[in-house]
Amino acid sequence: MANKIRITVGGIDYIIASEDEETYVRKIGDELNMKLDTLARNNPYLSTAMVAILAALEYCDNAKKANAASEEAKAEFKRVSEELACARMEIDGARREIERLNRENRQLRLDKSAL
Repeated sequence: MANKIRITVGGIDYIIASEDEETYVRKIGDELNMKLDTLARNNPYLSTAMVAILAALEYCDNAKKANAASEEAKAEFKRVSEELACARMEIDGARREIERLNRENRQLRLDKSAL
C-alpha cells in the first residue's frame, strides 16, 4: 500500500503517494527544494515556472547521462564476461592438454624403464 507523505517544495505543500520510505521521499523533496532555491537565487529574473523548468531540464539531462553511462557499463560488463568465458574455456583446454601430456610422459617413462 502506498504511503501518503506531505512535503513542501517551492513553498507549496504536496501529498505524495509512494511505495518508497518516507525518509527517502522527504530527502528527494528536500533535494528538489534546494535545487529550486539555488536556481532562484542565481537567476532572480526567472519566474517560478521558469525555475521549475530549468530544474526539470537539469534533472532530465542528468538522468539521460546516467542511463547512457549505465548502458555503457552493462555493455562493458557483457564484453568482459564473454572474454572471461573464453579465457576459462582456454584454461580448461590447457588443463586437459597438460593432463594428456602427463599421462603420455608417465607412459613413456614406464616404457623406458621396461627396456
